[in-house]
Amino acid sequence: MHVIFPAGPDDAEALAQVHVTAWRETYRGLLPDSYLDRMSAPVHARRFTRALVSPAEHEITLAAADRAGIVGYAAGGPSRSRVAGEAEVTTLYVLRAHQGQELGRRLLTAAARVFADQGARSLMISVLRDNIPARGFYEHLGGEADAPRKEPGPGGLMYEVSYRWADIRALTAQF
Repeated sequence: MHVIFPAGPDDAEALAQVHVTAWRETYRGLLPDSYLDRMSAPVHARRFTRALVSPAEHEITLAAADRAGIVGYAAGGPSRSRVAGEAEVTTLYVLRAHQGQELGRRLLTAAARVFADQGARSLMISVLRDNIPARGFYEHLGGEADAPRKEPGPGGLMYEVSYRWADIRALTAQF
């Protein structure tokens, strides 16, 4: 059984550990191994602490935990594309051992509900073009893919695909 709750500064270390572990599980073969191996949970914990102590307007971080601790999270805020009324989930990670249990869907739905309560009418999330499992996940949930675009990233330019829900209610009505 997993619970989803708003993360606070005391959750920073656990969120950072999930972030680093999930990146290594997800992006091995898609990003340079040297980059993944250098990722540091303490560095990410400091970033999480800053973001959780002083979140920007409409920024959220939701954590998912079981009895052993935090195993996933979703974070985001207003969309980078600055489309009026559009929110963006900037990160959504679930440890591999907890995937396939509807937890990613529950996190995305919970984030969509918070954004809708803040006035968002649409939602987007971006994923690496070659992350086929994640792309299938967002397509299964009804996300419409934009054309791939080049973005700077670890190891140089990479391709990302944004998925959009033009009506956020398509997600908030789930569960």
